[in-house]
Parts: sequence; C-alpha cells; structure tokens
Amino acid sequence: MEIEQTMQAMLQLGAEWEVASCRYEPGAETFYIVIRETPALWQKERCGKDDGKVYCYDHVGLTRWKHLNIFNQACELQCDLPRAKCRSCGSVYRITPPWEGLSKHFTRDFEAFALTLMREMPVSRVSDIVGVNDGRLWRMLLAHVEAAYAELPMNEVTVIGADEMNRRKGHHYLTVFCDLTARRLLYATPGRDASVWERFARAFREHGGNSGTVSQISIDMSPAYRQGAADCFGRAEVVFDKFHVIGHAGIAVDTVRRLEAGLDKRRQSLLKETRWLWLKNPNNLTDNQQRRLNRIDQHSLWTAKAYQMRLALQAIYQLPRLRARQRLLAWCRWVSRAAAKAPSQLLLPMLRVARMVESHLSGILAHWSSSVTNAFLEGLNSLFSATKRKARGYRSTRYFIAMLYFTAAKLNIPAQPNFPLANHPVPL
Repeated sequence: MEIEQTMQAMLQLGAEWEVASCRYEPGAETFYIVIRETPALWQKERCGKDDGKVYCYDHVGLTRWKHLNIFNQACELQCDLPRAKCRSCGSVYRITPPWEGLSKHFTRDFEAFALTLMREMPVSRVSDIVGVNDGRLWRMLLAHVEAAYAELPMNEVTVIGADEMNRRKGHHYLTVFCDLTARRLLYATPGRDASVWERFARAFREHGGNSGTVSQISIDMSPAYRQGAADCFGRAEVVFDKFHVIGHAGIAVDTVRRLEAGLDKRRQSLLKETRWLWLKNPNNLTDNQQRRLNRIDQHSLWTAKAYQMRLALQAIYQLPRLRARQRLLAWCRWVSRAAAKAPSQLLLPMLRVARMVESHLSGILAHWSSSVTNAFLEGLNSLFSATKRKARGYRSTRYFIAMLYFTAAKLNIPAQPNFPLANHPVPL
C-alpha cells in the first residue's frame, strides 16, 4: 500500500478521499490511479442550498480525469463519484472532487500546466505536447476565461482607451476597450461602429463601472467612435490619441511619395524602394537607409517636404500646452501655403491632415492636460499581430477574443474550479 499512500499525499486528497489502487498498463503507456471517498467526506460535506447535513445517495459511475504525466507516461485519475442528498431540503447533487478542474475531465494541476503553455505558444503546439485535442484545450481555456472575467471589477476605472484591431484580412475588425491606468483589457467585441460602445457600456455597468466617474477617453478621430463615446460617456473628456494623429501624417507622406513617383522617370528612380525611409524617424534608420537618404536630392522632392512636415508635427508633442496650440495652428498654415505651391496637388494628402488637426484641435490639445495615449493599445496590437503570425491565425473570432482576455485582461487564471458564474459572462 506504500505506493497508494504516496500518491494520496502527492495528490493532497486530505481525509475525505483515498487512493484505492494504482496500476500501470504498458500497452496504453498510462498510469491509472483509482480514488474513492471515505466516511470523513460525509461528516464535512454540507448542502449548498441550506447548509444542511447530507448522506450518500448513490454513485454516478466511473469518471476519468487526465492528470500530469508520471515518468513521462500518461496518468489518469478514476473515481466512481458519489451523489449526496440533503437531509433537510432533499436536493440531490454530484460531489465535486478537489482535484477536478473547470473542464470536468482534466485535473486542476493538468489545467494549470496546459494554461501556462498556452500563454507562450500556439494551442496546436500545446496539443502536441500534452496529448490532448486542441478543441478540448480551447474549451478548457474558454471555461477559465469566462469564470475569471465574471469577477473582473471595473468600479475604479477612470481612464479608458478604445481602438480597432484587425483580426484577419478582409476588414474583419474588433474594437478593444482598455483601462489605461491599470493597463489591462476591459472588453473586446466585433465591429467598429457606434454600437460597440453601447455593448461596452452595458458590460461596464454589469461589472460595477460608473460612466459618470470616467474622466477621460482616448480614441482616434473616427466619427463612429466620437459619437459612441459622447452617447455612452458624455461627461468624459475626449482625448485624440497622438499616435493616431501622427499616424495620419505618416500615411499622408507615403501617399505623397506614390503620387510624386508617378510624375516622371527621374522622380520614380529617386523614390524607388524608399517607402520605409519616409515612414521611420531619423534616429531609427539603419546605416544603409541613412546612406540612401543622404544620396537623395531631397531639395527637389515634395515627398521630402511632406516628411519634414510629419517630423515637425511630431516635435510639437514635446512642447508645453500653450506653445503647442500656437505651433499646431502655425503648422496648419505652413502646410496650407506649401500645398498651394505644389504641382498636381501633390501635397493634398498633407493638407487634409492639416484640416483634420484644425477641426479636432480641442481633442488633440486635451493630450497635454492628461498625457493620455493609446500606447498600451498599440503595444497590444503589435503583440497580437505577432501571436497571429505564430499561430497562423485563429479559427474564430471567439477564440481570438478569448486569447485577448487570457493574455491582456490580467484575469485570475487558472480560475478556481466550480467558480460561481455571475450574470455577466465574458462576451465571446
């Protein structure tokens, strides 16, 4: 009986359960550990409805749980689980053993190990390592995410950031909402129209959040996002994220480059394969890129003029608020004058950026009073772009959102088995 006693101690079964037998089957390359209840279980167990005393009503039949490997061999726990009946209210229920995980046929230790691997590598790779179908692993992950998300508090959230995320090619977008102070994901939902804000506001209230206590919201200049933020968080100050403002200027520079390359062969030759030269900051250029830029006659290129405009706009964000307002307006006037002189409306893309800055000036200037940015969201986007490449995509939006919560919401995972789900499950 020494092996049974050793296994009982390793499984931390306590006095209520005991290991009845252990055996190894070479053909199956599996250890089988058979567990049964002891009389001590009925002395401790109480009814969940009225805390009444219970007794053994019957047994449900043999149940199996995959456990961690032993000596690099598969291990399975087996038990003929009892059902209890309450002496006072008469309710009958299945006893939940202490080793059982959330997904019923895995042990808690196995789930913790598998979840650790799933944070670091694609689920398909984890499936190969642990010897479990990836569909079962996804169901396990969904169960833990749902249980943990149900208890995610949002009552202290005051600064929110929202941004779109491209799940896959073909304009399949998600909108993600984050607590920019705690740097954690709050909510993710398909779409990028104003209705996503209604769904988030509903979930926000269900998790204890109060729209009246949200002081700032960082978003891009999308009309749908502006409308949604105004409708659902009307008291919050809207801050137009600086990365989006500068990003618009970067896109405009690239558009100018493509327009100018189409003017004549000389410009086409000068601008050939220079896309990344104009999209990077000067201090981020490689040595080869810097030498290539130095060889270009920038004085004759309108693309170089647009590039300097983008760098000037970026530099304004280093100034104090009072000077920033003056410089932003001066920058808009400079772009307008230059656009009027450019041939073939080459600087029209930059002019559109200048008009955008003028029409959204108050929201852009709000950055200086709060220093709020969507840097966390941009980092999250980069993280998941890398994860998607590594996993070669996710089979469904539900899986993708689950992985977002798993890695970025700071949930308490592994969740405790038999976690009581609240009335606000995770929106998968």
